[in-house]
Amino acid sequence: AGRTPVARVINTSSGAGLLGSVGQGNYAAAKAGIVALTLVAAAELSRYGVHVNALAPAARTRMTEQTFAAAMAAPGEGQFDAMAPENVSPLVVWLGSAASDGVTGRVFEAEAGRITVMEGWRPGPTDDRGARRSPAEAGETVRRLLADAEVPQRVYGAS
Repeated sequence: AGRTPVARVINTSSGAGLLGSVGQGNYAAAKAGIVALTLVAAAELSRYGVHVNALAPAARTRMTEQTFAAAMAAPGEGQFDAMAPENVSPLVVWLGSAASDGVTGRVFEAEAGRITVMEGWRPGPTDDRGARRSPAEAGETVRRLLADAEVPQRVYGAS
């Protein structure tokens, strides 16, 4: 009885959790799990008015400064610092505010001045035969469906 609270959950994932990362299968799986948790929590908590979203930020941290030194280096004086962690903060503030009402179950990437709404797994080309297939028939169907499917996103670090 009173005001409905503004309830927000913002989970932190990673680009590795969205597209994978060569050599980091464990990290990518954990961060992908956060995305799945976000989607399920958004569906489960919506009846309580709780909005749940995830953010995959790209910014300079103590870890990335060493691992990706060239990409994370601060620019010269007066230039836009694309990897400054402060670039991600405005999206976090907005997602946590009442102004984000209606935005739930979404995953965002934020880097530099860019915000991306991720459009993850969704059904693509489908063939429903209505009956069991032989392995050869399944293979033929898959080849035909793949010809109509979008090319998958490249995994980070893949050549």
